[in-house]
Amino acid sequence: MFAVPQEMKIISVTKLNRFAKQVLESEIGQVWVSGEISNFTRAASGHWYFTLKDQGAQVRTAMFKGANQSVSFMPKQGDKVIVRANISLYEARGDYQLIAIKMEPEGVGQLKQAFEALKLQLQDEGLFSQDNKQTLPKVVKKIGLVTSATGAAVHDILHVLQRRNPAVEVILYPSMVQGEGAALTIVSQIEKANQRNEVDVLVVGRGGGSLEDLWPFNEEIVARAIFASALPTVSAVGHEVDVTIADFVADLRAATPSAAAELLSEDKQNLQHSINQLKRRLMNSLLQQLDSKRSVANSSASRLQAQHPQKLVQKQAQSFDYLYSRFLQQHPNKSIKKQHQNLDYLIQRLNAQQPNTRIKQTHSKLNELTQRLHQSMNNKLIADKREQSLLNQKMAQTSPLAHIQTAQKHIDAQLNNLEKLTSQQITLKRHALASVSDVLNTVSPLATLARGYSITMQNDTVVKSTDAIKIGDNILSKLVDGDVNSKVLSVSKKG
Repeated sequence: MFAVPQEMKIISVTKLNRFAKQVLESEIGQVWVSGEISNFTRAASGHWYFTLKDQGAQVRTAMFKGANQSVSFMPKQGDKVIVRANISLYEARGDYQLIAIKMEPEGVGQLKQAFEALKLQLQDEGLFSQDNKQTLPKVVKKIGLVTSATGAAVHDILHVLQRRNPAVEVILYPSMVQGEGAALTIVSQIEKANQRNEVDVLVVGRGGGSLEDLWPFNEEIVARAIFASALPTVSAVGHEVDVTIADFVADLRAATPSAAAELLSEDKQNLQHSINQLKRRLMNSLLQQLDSKRSVANSSASRLQAQHPQKLVQKQAQSFDYLYSRFLQQHPNKSIKKQHQNLDYLIQRLNAQQPNTRIKQTHSKLNELTQRLHQSMNNKLIADKREQSLLNQKMAQTSPLAHIQTAQKHIDAQLNNLEKLTSQQITLKRHALASVSDVLNTVSPLATLARGYSITMQNDTVVKSTDAIKIGDNILSKLVDGDVNSKVLSVSKKG
């Protein structure tokens, strides 16, 4: 397959193995290999070394620490596994080997391969297309549940519904959810639910488990039954990380059975809020209709009262009075009445122009003017007296003598205040001086000497410790009434 160049006919073993390694790694690359583990060794470095064998052959295999950390189980002697590896050659020994980068139990690997194959097939057929998915009802009153009657999924869903909306009814279609025959029972119950047509939505699922446990939900017959269901379907298989073929086919996928119950039930608090809003809207609508009916009734009552016989009689009576008034105005007696009114007016004007009447009016006016004159004179006299009195008071106040008396009073008051202030200040100063003198006497060295103490000095320096003098030194002791010169004969310390 590979021609050796003419210039490389004679080569070293190292070059041969290197060339073989390059050919293996570049021409074959990665492969999936199944086999049984033997001679498994876990090195101190964390690398795995083992032999992968079957009935007819074996191959050395290495899996380094960075790759084997992702393996979910610890391999052991006799385990059947599938490894994904690069083909290589160990140059130092010339050993052909595999460098594994992924490892799975043999059964799981086969299931995953089947899963991927079915997934591609159904996807090509359009079973996963969004166009083929049904819309779930906005309000769900009944939920059909295809799952195990004793599994955790039933309890999880009922617990969530009890908390969120106890009014939602659950109808259980019990089915096997794992093991041989589980897929057939799941399909049977889906078909039964569609025949009865007694629920709003159908939940197909179970709790978590291994890939083998969840495998019935990856079966083709289950996927096609879900796709053919006339009822909207929700897939709720395993945990959030678990994904099955049923999840892709169903109209809606829920991560867990509890999550399915959350999606399909409305919170009772939200429902209560919606009910309260509807009640308010209903009451407002009823009140508006009642007001409208009341307005129509009042309008009808007004029209009825307007047509009442008594109203008609009153209206006719008003028309009669109006016509009778117009008749009287047009009657000849009206002219006579008007002439009498003119005559009375002329008589009143004639009486007003008679001499006696004019004289009485003039006398009355004269009396009024006389009274007003006397009143004005009296007011003038009173005002003059008041003004004279104010003038006298002002003159008295502005006389030189008054000014002198006022100034004298002001000066006397200032002198009294000055005498009081000076006396108070002298007293305060005397008290302050006495206080300071007492403090000085207390801290004065003379006062200490007067109590029998003395001050010892050497070379004009106060001796404060026995360490400052020694035997034979001359010292000076100051007393309150004189000084004493001494010579140190001995020195003793306390303690």
